Amino acid sequence: MMICHCNGLSDRDIHAAIDWMRAADPETIITPGKVYRALGKRPDCGNCLPLFLATMQRNDNLEVPNRPPLLRVPVHNKETA
Repeated sequence: MMICHCNGLSDRDIHAAIDWMRAADPETIITPGKVYRALGKRPDCGNCLPLFLATMQRNDNLEVPNRPPLLRVPVHNKETA
């Protein structure tokens, strides 16, 4: 389905960009602007934004995976203890 007529972007283009970004960086925050840049495009009139966002929200890879934070483990040195 055509989402952005100004740039000729389809729902497949948007999903492919999101999937590519998530594979490249699992912890990145994916925004509409980043999707446009990943596709080599720039938003124009903005009329597509509600449909663009709805399309993004249907993608399973949009959310950052829920992982526990990385904690630093203290190193105990017998010489300084």
